[in-house]
Amino acid sequence: MCITDPDDDDLIKKPCGVSRGLFLFIRALIMELTVNTRETTEFVDITRDIQQLISSSAPGANGFCFIFVPHTTAAVTINENADPSVKGDILKVLNDIVPWDAGYRHLEGNSAAHIKSTLVGSSQWVTVEDGRLNLGTWQGIYFCEFDGPRTRRVHVRLMNG
Repeated sequence: MCITDPDDDDLIKKPCGVSRGLFLFIRALIMELTVNTRETTEFVDITRDIQQLISSSAPGANGFCFIFVPHTTAAVTINENADPSVKGDILKVLNDIVPWDAGYRHLEGNSAAHIKSTLVGSSQWVTVEDGRLNLGTWQGIYFCEFDGPRTRRVHVRLMNG
């Protein structure tokens, strides 16, 4: 149900519609993945873990997978997973661009991690076809740790579509 005017004291409720009586119903499956990191800065390939969540929870599903990292010093990205030197190169450039100690004012001392997280981003979308992540041949999904080692969470939401 939608509230048509949240400032109205009568709070009229009606179904949320797309247009002219056509209603949109989105079913979602919400899952969580735990990632244990070992380094201050590292990329962890979580592609198989996410695929396993989808395969065990929604075999044959078609739709969209939304991946969200609820941390301000971590991120998620999609990039090449065939050659491990690629993630090392990306980390090298991020560390060169955003050095750990550059006279930042943040009292906690981890401003570089916050900046890297902002540059990379906290979410990704991937289409799912027949229960499989629809990634390119060389693509993988990486959890990006910028303030480790820590135990982190990744939210995975599978939506039909």
